[in-house]
Amino acid sequence: MEEQAKEPTTGRRGATWALVITSVAGFVAALDNLVVTTALPSIRKDLGGALEDLEWTVSAYTLTFAVLLMLGAALGDRFGRRRLFLVGLTVFTGASAAAALAPGIDALVAARAVQGVGAAIMMPLTLTLLTAAVPAARRGMALGIFGAVTGLAVASGPLIGGSLTEHISWQWIFWLNVPIGLVLLPLARLRLSESYAPDARLDIPGTLLVSGGLFGIVYALVNGQSDGWSSAPILTGLILGSALIGGFVHHGFNNKNPMLPMRLFRNRAFFGINIASLLMFLGMFGSIFLLSQFLQSVLGYSPTEAGLRMLPWTGMPLIVAPIAGYLSDRIGGRPVVVTGLALQAVGLGLFALVLGPDVSYAAQLPALILGGIGMALYFAPAASLVMSSVRPGEQGIASGANNALREVGGALGVAVLGAVFAARGGYESADTFTDGTIPALWIGAGVVGLAAVVALLIPSRHEAAAPAPAEGEKVLVH
Repeated sequence: MEEQAKEPTTGRRGATWALVITSVAGFVAALDNLVVTTALPSIRKDLGGALEDLEWTVSAYTLTFAVLLMLGAALGDRFGRRRLFLVGLTVFTGASAAAALAPGIDALVAARAVQGVGAAIMMPLTLTLLTAAVPAARRGMALGIFGAVTGLAVASGPLIGGSLTEHISWQWIFWLNVPIGLVLLPLARLRLSESYAPDARLDIPGTLLVSGGLFGIVYALVNGQSDGWSSAPILTGLILGSALIGGFVHHGFNNKNPMLPMRLFRNRAFFGINIASLLMFLGMFGSIFLLSQFLQSVLGYSPTEAGLRMLPWTGMPLIVAPIAGYLSDRIGGRPVVVTGLALQAVGLGLFALVLGPDVSYAAQLPALILGGIGMALYFAPAASLVMSSVRPGEQGIASGANNALREVGGALGVAVLGAVFAARGGYESADTFTDGTIPALWIGAGVVGLAAVVALLIPSRHEAAAPAPAEGEKVLVH
């Protein structure tokens, strides 16, 4: 695939600017996945809403983010990656302001959906822009830093959200994005290189199939308990959604230029890291969605206190990610990712074992520490494993696919574990909240444990070989 680029900055300085801009953009996009979780009790008190409404404040973002990511990558390839990055950042920043100003829960959910659209355009282009700007010799380190920053954003979401909610207001979890976006826009325009893939094609049928399918499934999972699992809307969502996803897979095998070529999954490295990522986010997102509320609704912590008590989890990436990057360079990414996922699963299992209406903080600490170490070990080498599993001309698709599958996992995690919580417990009392949370955490632990098993499919560094460039592939720099 032919690439054309214009370089306003070159060398070490250009690579540094690219790393800073893409990492900050990736941070705010990833942060908004979970920054809302510790604010949920305050949002519920202020705007009202049932469990399914709270789930949609999270899922509206992750769902639009997930289903449009690969389209965002294709738009960047076609119309200019820097140009579309700026468009996505502008939409994300404007929607953040709209979320902060939302007068009711429905308006908040709508603004969150638009936020997801902006993030979906912006996020897949961050890795493509960064990969193009950094020399191959330093690319592993740059991608490791990017992955660590993204992981830190996901992990620190509850603390940042809790602190802003308690000391200012929940609206500030969205206002925070506005000045960051306004600073990044001119920097990205001046400091990032523009690049194209002129033969890139948009896959509108594929986008419609995957968007409709995921919406139907997530809608059914989120509303199943309240509407009844045998009701017509829920059954329609599950059946039609599954059929559309099946059509998307068929389309990916048979269409000439699909948004997600299913042939990529024949590569063990691509299959292993992507399916493991989907499962990891499913178990982790759903668990954090419930645990953040448990700390406040059951144990009585303020939003800030809840965030601070999660610091052994949220702070671990700062300590462990550099070590994980070093280990990944020395022994390969597979053992680091597998170990990280296994520790994350054990951490969630320990939470399920000790959880109770009067559980002490000391009893929670081992689970928090193991979960934090596991998260850091997973995030540090994951981006490098994804980008090295495909040819250079397919890295935009690979980036979009990996981010999309992670976000799909997050949306499904909130929906699935929320459905388990609603079926086994509820908000009526501390006991009912605990009764719903414990089985949901066991399922989360099992799913992340399965992710560790799937990650074993990734070839070891001795088996792996870098994919050869496609015939005729070249890079033109002006």
